[in-house]
Amino acid sequence: MINSVITGSGHYLPNRIVTNEHFIDYKFYDDSGEIIAKSGEEITRKFEDITEIRERRYVEDDLNNSDIATKAAKIAIEKAGIDPEELDYVICAHNFGDIDPVARQIDIMPSISAKVKHNLGIKNLKCKPYDMTFGCPGWIESLILAHQFIQAKIAKKILVIGSDTLSRAVDPHDRTAMIFADGAAAVVLEAKEDEHKYGILNHATLSYNGDEMNYLVNGSSLNPDYVGSIKNINMKGRKVYEFVLKNVPAAIKELLDESSLSITDIDKILLHQANAKMDHAMIERLYKLYGIGIPENVDPMTVQFLGNTSVATVPTMFDLIKENKLAPHQFHANDKILMASVGASMNINAVIYQFDK
Repeated sequence: MINSVITGSGHYLPNRIVTNEHFIDYKFYDDSGEIIAKSGEEITRKFEDITEIRERRYVEDDLNNSDIATKAAKIAIEKAGIDPEELDYVICAHNFGDIDPVARQIDIMPSISAKVKHNLGIKNLKCKPYDMTFGCPGWIESLILAHQFIQAKIAKKILVIGSDTLSRAVDPHDRTAMIFADGAAAVVLEAKEDEHKYGILNHATLSYNGDEMNYLVNGSSLNPDYVGSIKNINMKGRKVYEFVLKNVPAAIKELLDESSLSITDIDKILLHQANAKMDHAMIERLYKLYGIGIPENVDPMTVQFLGNTSVATVPTMFDLIKENKLAPHQFHANDKILMASVGASMNINAVIYQFDK
């Protein structure tokens, strides 16, 4: 049988570390356009109590999204030990393309994947660059697409990247700006023939495109006098929170049921992270569906020191664990892991992946 197997992974984290103290002097506004009267210390303290985010990474001024995507891609290719000319596809998940650090202008032409292919020096004309814009679940959806290409026997080696520079897309007067961060990660997915099944075992995607479309959008600043970008991330935090707890655990259970698996068969859950409180509640509700408690060290967390890096969150976590850089978490032979995400539109997706024996 043909298995879709991750043979190499890599990530890039910007060098600029931004702590919560950075936001103390910010002027935050509420949804009615009024300045929030609370002190910066009180706002940031409450923010950390809820999200557990202490710090995040912001991209350097001389780098664009396509640059950090390329850095992560180079590491993944090197780890996979392949010639980049052998790649059939370069798939890059992102939300805003390259964003100018001053004017905040969004640039998606040429596409991010095309820029990465160019940066990697790939001459192969049959290597096709694809961009995936699917909200925070974009990297997992790209992995699913790559898997489908491999299973259809139209590709053998695919580079799958998740990269975003959300610090350049936020409203500096919105408290949710403190959630978002920058980063990039990539994997090489290869076709491997074997008598036993491993790699991607199953996957699922659900897209809610009704009223949920308005939960996370691009909009004007909460500050009516703001003269920066006219399009900024605008998130209805409470709506997202309620949606996630209602729908994500059930969606994951449905995928496990379809795969003839139980949650007890899963060794690690790599969950997209925007808010630690929300993630803890998701995991708790998932295990409650099975009537059991949460095992120790099943759900690694990075949001506390990396923030929400959108499409880069899950593949960064994957690479950190693979390289033994997220103690005490490790991957072992034959482990089954669940990678899941939820984000704009709203989209939910998940992949069940098993390591080789």
